Amino acid sequence: MKTRAVRLYGKKDLRLEEFDLPPIKEDEILAKVVTDSLCMSSYKASSQGTDHKRIPDDVAENPIIIGHEFAGELLEVGSKWAHKFKAGDKFSIQPAIYYEDGPVGILSAPGYSYKFIGGDATYVVIPNEVMEQDCLLKYNGEGYYPASLAEPLSCVIGAMHANYHTTPGSYLHQMEIVDGGKMAILAGVGPMGLAAINYVLHREDRRPSLFVVTDVDQTRLERAASIHTVEFAASRGIDLRYINTRAMDDPAKELRSISGDTGYDDVFVFAPVKQVVEQGDAILAFDGCLNFFAGPSDPHFSAMFNFYNVHYAYTHIVGTSGGTNDDMVEALDIMDKGLDPAGLITHIGGLDAVADATNNLPNIPGGKKLIYTHIDMPLTPISDFEKLGETNRFFKELAVICNRHNGLWSVEAETFLLENYK
Repeated sequence: MKTRAVRLYGKKDLRLEEFDLPPIKEDEILAKVVTDSLCMSSYKASSQGTDHKRIPDDVAENPIIIGHEFAGELLEVGSKWAHKFKAGDKFSIQPAIYYEDGPVGILSAPGYSYKFIGGDATYVVIPNEVMEQDCLLKYNGEGYYPASLAEPLSCVIGAMHANYHTTPGSYLHQMEIVDGGKMAILAGVGPMGLAAINYVLHREDRRPSLFVVTDVDQTRLERAASIHTVEFAASRGIDLRYINTRAMDDPAKELRSISGDTGYDDVFVFAPVKQVVEQGDAILAFDGCLNFFAGPSDPHFSAMFNFYNVHYAYTHIVGTSGGTNDDMVEALDIMDKGLDPAGLITHIGGLDAVADATNNLPNIPGGKKLIYTHIDMPLTPISDFEKLGETNRFFKELAVICNRHNGLWSVEAETFLLENYK
């Protein structure tokens, strides 16, 4: 079968090409990709090329397919996996794969390391190790885009689970955020911040009593507040506050004041900025945990941390990168129960938009860029649909659908796109 895919040959060298996939083996699966959401991690992979830990050294001769937040439909299942999967199953993939290869562990991932599987393709061959590691996950919900966004959602789920606190009178660690505690997400209204807010508001097992989300961009704060409202949070027993720290003379002092001067049990830093990390440290409560969620590009990135408080106030820090299989399963399950990740999406595009968009991702404003791999379409902000609709009937109807969903993408919009875009 032929596939059309965006392949990485070296630093910033992404090419949209058509080529043949090999016939699947008995331990492989042939799949159709429908959606892929572009990720800053793909930008880093393209920018670093073979310097990236997941990119093979011979990528110039054996290019890999880029993209790792993807979903689609299984077309042909090798005999080894016929007991577990069947043609027609919708799927998502947990891309971070680690497997044994003799005495050496292999750290690989679809979207970084493979010739025949990645999200920015029309058709892919899913290799045996993906199934062996239980990284191929069925998706039973509506549409496809939620399954694409299960991977970024799993990252914030993993971060919440990774936070820890100590037990009074002992050094035994209790994993998870504090139920009924005070939480802050700093620089928290970007795409991943929105995913975190969504998850916190929809959890059934535990949630904070006070939830402060900060940023320095008022427009983004207002958009976040319109999607994840203070009123809905209150109905869940959460005092949610969106705070712009740009004009504050002393952000740490004012944020501590909002907490009642106790500080915050759980602080998440969503931007790799020295001042934000240090601000997070300054607002930690006794036994508070700071989660450095943002992945810096600079290998020498560092910030000051108060080690007096580490010793006497039991403050601590943890970093997370990606989610586990269990986190992906939880993400898919919570979406089946009503969590809609559409608020993350601000742009829609086709496969032809991937190379330029990926290489310029930091310079494109907004949230997630969602790609539909079987169409060619310029990367287009959802907010532009109405203007485009003045001269284009397709965008006019698509704008009506999005406006019906509070200006957001939806399964209805996705279905209309797939059935009507030429």
